[in-house]
Amino acid sequence: MTVTTQPTHRERPGEGLTVALFATCITDTMKPSIPKAVVQILERLGCRVEFPRKQTCCGQIMTNTGYFDEGLSTVKNYVDAFGGYDHVIAPSGSCVGSVRHQHEMLADRAGDAALAREASQTAAATRDLSEFLIDVLGVEDVGAWFPHKVTYHPTCHSARIAKVGDKPLRLLRAVGGIEVIDLPEAEQCCGFGGTFSLKNPDVSIAMASDKARNAFSTGAEYLVAGDHACLMNIGGVLHRGRTGVRTIHLAEILASTQEETR
Repeated sequence: MTVTTQPTHRERPGEGLTVALFATCITDTMKPSIPKAVVQILERLGCRVEFPRKQTCCGQIMTNTGYFDEGLSTVKNYVDAFGGYDHVIAPSGSCVGSVRHQHEMLADRAGDAALAREASQTAAATRDLSEFLIDVLGVEDVGAWFPHKVTYHPTCHSARIAKVGDKPLRLLRAVGGIEVIDLPEAEQCCGFGGTFSLKNPDVSIAMASDKARNAFSTGAEYLVAGDHACLMNIGGVLHRGRTGVRTIHLAEILASTQEETR
């Protein structure tokens, strides 16, 4: 049996680093255990975590639907909340993608050169949790223990916009006691897509049903992803179908330790 312990002082690669937590509005509202899990992981690795209280939404939904003025106000607020931090960590490839690929664009479109520069700086500091752990701290084994069968869904925005690559899978495979099973048609969208699921509900439900069916076929106990919105969409189908497959965010697994699962 592999015994996973929490990192020792010498294994705390984040020692001396101060990072800001961008909780994201959907996890803060719908499942605050996810940003709490991010804090647990980062503090376990030695980071000092701060939570700027001025933070709100990344503005993605407004921007994607053409409400650029409303989206611009969220850019200004994001810069005010997170400007000056070298590291801003979020448990969402979707929101990270929005910050990095939409904020400067909105400022440029408004002709605000100063805001565009600030937006570019905060965007460069903003990372998905998996990116920060591997690219900045240089760790894959974060001292987690999760003795269950899981399958991983790479959400569209984390894969195609934030481009986190295989980092979430590398982190999962380093977890003690875990069994990671490949998800059939993993790259297929779950159908959430922000307002897409509201404007095209029938198509969205069909896509989520395909994803749920593939997850069930693996025999996994949990479907894992790095974006809670997608987990809610797929999880609704899994729950209504009484499949027994539960959804869980990557951060919640990485925060689990052997002591907590006894």
